[in-house]
Amino acid sequence: MKRQKGEPPSTRRLKLSHFLLGLAALYLFFISIKFPQFLKIASLLSSEDDDIVDLQGSSETGNFDESGKPLLNSVYNDAFHRKLVDDEDENGNERVSRLTPREESADEESRNVETKQIKPLQHRYGRITGELMRRMNRTSELSSLERLADEAWTLGMKAWEEVESFDLGEAGQAAVLEGKPETCPSSVQFSGEELGRGDSLMFLPCGLAAGSSITVIGTPHNAHREYVPFSARLKRGDSRVWVSQFMVELQGLKAVDGEDPPKILHLNPRLKGDWSAHPVIEHNTCYRMQWGTAQRCDGLASKNDDDMLVDGFRRCEKWMRNDIVDSKESKTTSWFKRFIGREQKPEVTWPFAFMEGQLFVLTIRAGVEGYHINIGGRHVTSFPYRTGFTLEDATGLAIKGDVDVHSVYATSLPSSHPSFSLQRVLEMSNKWKAHPLPKSPIQLFIGVLSATNHFAERMAVRKTWMQSAAVKASNVVVRFFVALNVRKEVNAILKKEAAYFGDIVILPFMDRYELVVLKTIAICEFGVHNVSAAYIMKCDDDTFVRVDTVLKEISAVSPKKSLYMGNLNLLHRPLRSGKWAVTYEEWPEEVYPPYANGPGYVISIDVARFIVSQHANQSLRLFKMEDVSMGMWVEQFNSSINVQYSHNWKFCQYGCMEGYYTAHYQSPRQMVCLWDKLARGSAHCCNFR
Repeated sequence: MKRQKGEPPSTRRLKLSHFLLGLAALYLFFISIKFPQFLKIASLLSSEDDDIVDLQGSSETGNFDESGKPLLNSVYNDAFHRKLVDDEDENGNERVSRLTPREESADEESRNVETKQIKPLQHRYGRITGELMRRMNRTSELSSLERLADEAWTLGMKAWEEVESFDLGEAGQAAVLEGKPETCPSSVQFSGEELGRGDSLMFLPCGLAAGSSITVIGTPHNAHREYVPFSARLKRGDSRVWVSQFMVELQGLKAVDGEDPPKILHLNPRLKGDWSAHPVIEHNTCYRMQWGTAQRCDGLASKNDDDMLVDGFRRCEKWMRNDIVDSKESKTTSWFKRFIGREQKPEVTWPFAFMEGQLFVLTIRAGVEGYHINIGGRHVTSFPYRTGFTLEDATGLAIKGDVDVHSVYATSLPSSHPSFSLQRVLEMSNKWKAHPLPKSPIQLFIGVLSATNHFAERMAVRKTWMQSAAVKASNVVVRFFVALNVRKEVNAILKKEAAYFGDIVILPFMDRYELVVLKTIAICEFGVHNVSAAYIMKCDDDTFVRVDTVLKEISAVSPKKSLYMGNLNLLHRPLRSGKWAVTYEEWPEEVYPPYANGPGYVISIDVARFIVSQHANQSLRLFKMEDVSMGMWVEQFNSSINVQYSHNWKFCQYGCMEGYYTAHYQSPRQMVCLWDKLARGSAHCCNFR
């Protein structure tokens, strides 16, 4: 083919060569700008073993960044650098109020000789380290966890000073301790506007009692289009579905900042948007941020068996459904039955109780066996009471979602708090007091994490597994570790409880869900400095411990070996989305180190000493998940001194299993049941709901 006149001979080639030259120039320009940063990354990733930075950003050679400022601030100049003094007052309480700097004795130096030989943690879980990210993004000297801890210590020390000077007689608080009834209104009324100003939460001062009722008048919103991930996973076409649903919840008091309040009754009418594609009313409870088994009413009547009834009412009543056609008898059959005199019981079937844009009147009544829900004067569902909650616990009503609330009425409320104050007085018995700390060495120290208003949980522990033979013989010591509450009267009551029972270590920082790791460090500090224990165990106040069985498991391991025992997780990956999401800044690695589940695990004393010494010299990395933190610390210790990892499923993470060593999420009632069964020689679970 001939080339047209006027066309240059190499137009296309010249254009391509010019384009490639431009790309090369742009690439060289980019490299020239980023070259210093690449050198910095390369130098960090190629460091020698004797100068490897740990995951927190410190090294053996120093704890300062390039600008000369400490990488760690005053959060590390806290009580956990110092000795947890066994400050026993006249009533025998052990607390940490005013903590003096720890004296570095020759004995302590000799104990820490082996820990000084521990190598910094090697980066096996990803090449991006915490130090690298800190240098690349210098917008903040502190991580979010460090800022939370710093703030919690500042507020906590101020709160403790207030407790020291707080007069329990103020504002009638003496009545709480003396068991005097607290006067409460018999009814509470809120308008929709008042409810909205209170974050959609209505306060019920003294909770509920049998016969109490709550009436909600509202109008459901019309359905709106919403993205539903579950529908997207089912690949049902368009993942955007029509949704209209709302929630009415009876809530308890929030124990710890950052932790959701317990949901004593979760009532969730779903007009549209349920995965079943039908209108549904769902009930559930949430205890310690763990949901129970849902009860779903979908228009089919529940069984009429005695064990399925609640105060004689069905758990789910029947309503009309478009996908179910009732079988209708013919006119001839109907006429014949009437002719022979057979009784015919008419069946009344109602539509779904809620309709978009139409007013409803919902009543929740507290019965003897459970809650009964009536809508428009007609019984629709009943939900049995579940273990772990009492009617007095229901101190808040929350209404959220696709609904306009016009008014709320709560009637027949208890006029006085039957109260945990009276319960406290009845529980104050000398037989539940803790023994003084033994001066001779012990086999095991158990630190129990608790919250200020978890009095019922602590009493359940005192009455059950704290009465084990090994604890009574002082071979095992148990102490509760509790941080401070935002309410000074609650802290004052906690202080009185600690003084009476002598088994509470009060930590002077404000309690937050994300700062549980600080309590774990405190347990190690106490086990190292206040008791001469061979092993330290950490558990929660809703964990039932078979002390004798745990001791037997420990004794099967050579005392010369370092130990990490529990229900171990291997190669667990961080969740990057959802409620429990962990950002890459918080945890840059792809998997967690091997770690034991938090409800109950055991470490040997040499591991605890290492943790204490590392924290004292400001080189201990903190992570908001305390069980993962412990796994990280043990792995670092294991890099130089061999640790025996001992795994057993019977350190239960969720609930209980036959032959358990520890059982988790046990209510006070279940604790007593487990203890009674152990007394009869059987380690069976009490999984009643």
